[in-house]
Amino acid sequence: MKRENRTLERIFLCCAMLSIASVILMTVFIFLRGLPLFRVTSLWEFLFSSNWSPTDENNPSYGILSFIVGSLYVTGLALLISVPVGLSAGIFLSELANQKMSKFLRSAVELLAGIPSVIYGLFGIAFIVPMIRNLFGGNGYSVLSAALILSIMTLPTIVNMTEVSLRNVPKELREGSWALGATKWQTIVGVLFPAARSGIITGVVLGMGRAMGETMAVLLVGGNAPIMPDLPTSMVRTLTMNIITDMSYAEGDHLTSLFTTAMVLFIFILCLNIGIQLVIKASFKEQKGRV
Repeated sequence: MKRENRTLERIFLCCAMLSIASVILMTVFIFLRGLPLFRVTSLWEFLFSSNWSPTDENNPSYGILSFIVGSLYVTGLALLISVPVGLSAGIFLSELANQKMSKFLRSAVELLAGIPSVIYGLFGIAFIVPMIRNLFGGNGYSVLSAALILSIMTLPTIVNMTEVSLRNVPKELREGSWALGATKWQTIVGVLFPAARSGIITGVVLGMGRAMGETMAVLLVGGNAPIMPDLPTSMVRTLTMNIITDMSYAEGDHLTSLFTTAMVLFIFILCLNIGIQLVIKASFKEQKGRV
């Protein structure tokens, strides 16, 4: 029995080490392929210039500021739409819906999570783009169209994490709040939400990561124009869109610039994850201090 346990422990350790090694190798590969770009352009010009013309033989330029702004613009607008809806749906599933309704809605949310991104993109072309065109003018391929698609795609993550986090709150907290005369809504807002805060924040961050890294759906409805987006109806190109658009024909410094773009995206997601871990630890410390 002890020998079997040791064998299983070693297998699990190898799997864990394999995961860590994969992340390290991927990080090293991206940085080795991306860093050489700074021999031909400065970090300042790469990050803070919006002039993207890598195929210009006389004066190639590798500024990705418009892509960074486009990514933040689309992701922020998508979260502005999906977070209130996702939190509300999670509260309803956890605290208000009966068993039949909860089962039906949970199945629908899980179905949303399993739909391929290209299907979302085709839905956006057929429905959302014409709607935006009719309501706000322009050609419909815009920041707003991309944000609406991404808000639908991030909903399952936010809804599921909110529901699970609220269900995992100890029953004693609910009963204690009701015993003190609090209404159901006061209990949700004043007791359950603070107790489930770390899980809810994690769900929002995971949704943000999904929105930031999404390519296909955004590519189909965003317009894919390498310009600085100034309005929700402006066409947009995000960091991921830029990589997938140019990768098929890029070579030389142009190809290197795409790996550098991936490097920027990787660093941004890494900083986001580190920041959220710090927030979660701070919330745990705050809860312990209250206890």
